[in-house]
Amino acid sequence: MGGQAVAATRRLVVDGGGATPIEVTDQGQGPAILLLHAGSANRTSWDGVAAALWERFRVLRFDRWTYRVDPAGRPAAGAEVMAAEVGDVLAVAAAVGGPLLLVGHSSGAVVALQSALAAPRRFTGVVLYEPPLAVTRPVGGEALRRARAALDAGDPDRAIAIHLREIVGMSRLAVAGIRRVPPIWQVVHGYAAAQVADDEAIESLGVGLDRYAGLDLPVLLLGGERSPAYLRAGLEALAAVLPRPDPLVVLSGQGHMANLRAPGEVARVVASFADRVTG
Repeated sequence: MGGQAVAATRRLVVDGGGATPIEVTDQGQGPAILLLHAGSANRTSWDGVAAALWERFRVLRFDRWTYRVDPAGRPAAGAEVMAAEVGDVLAVAAAVGGPLLLVGHSSGAVVALQSALAAPRRFTGVVLYEPPLAVTRPVGGEALRRARAALDAGDPDRAIAIHLREIVGMSRLAVAGIRRVPPIWQVVHGYAAAQVADDEAIESLGVGLDRYAGLDLPVLLLGGERSPAYLRAGLEALAAVLPRPDPLVVLSGQGHMANLRAPGEVARVVASFADRVTG
């Protein structure tokens, strides 16, 4: 798994039944792996991981529904947004044909969980990199309602600041640091509407993890040593509910963005799991 060769990129277009078609980046040959990106991001956040996998695997990526559909065309209700996200995943899985390994990061991991729960026979297993789960209290709660109000009032800057500070839990100093780098803040700011919709979709699932107790698939839980404590707690709570969890894998020295900072490490974990569950 050297990842040095450049893989030919195929463009797979799938009708997900939503407002826009799903354009899938399809690279490599072998057992299929579908990568779902985190919030405030797109498929390119997996570039490094994909490059380390495509010599031995067929790697598929697309921009998630919430991050490619114009905000004016999105359903208002969080549950409808989550249903559209899951519908896209299942449409791509059906187009691929055989079972595939589903890998999700952050909110993409929540979508992966819901997709596997909806159609477990489509997948050989699931890798979940720190899904923000509502274990004992809502993910956003009152802060999310204020973020929505700010967005609706035409203030995406305030909406994304509430998301980062009060929902994600970043320090004021960290948020101020992002603001001081205009290119980065411009990207984050540009995702404000999608990010709030993403938060609302997760919120619509409610509090508690009992719904995953019947997910009879191999599941690998992945975390970072330096990630926020609530993400580790969520992984541990999920492990206690799932019927077939692997031991928790913690990436030494990494946080919530190891797919960008240490893509080779993430790819090695995914490949090892894929080798086992795909036979």
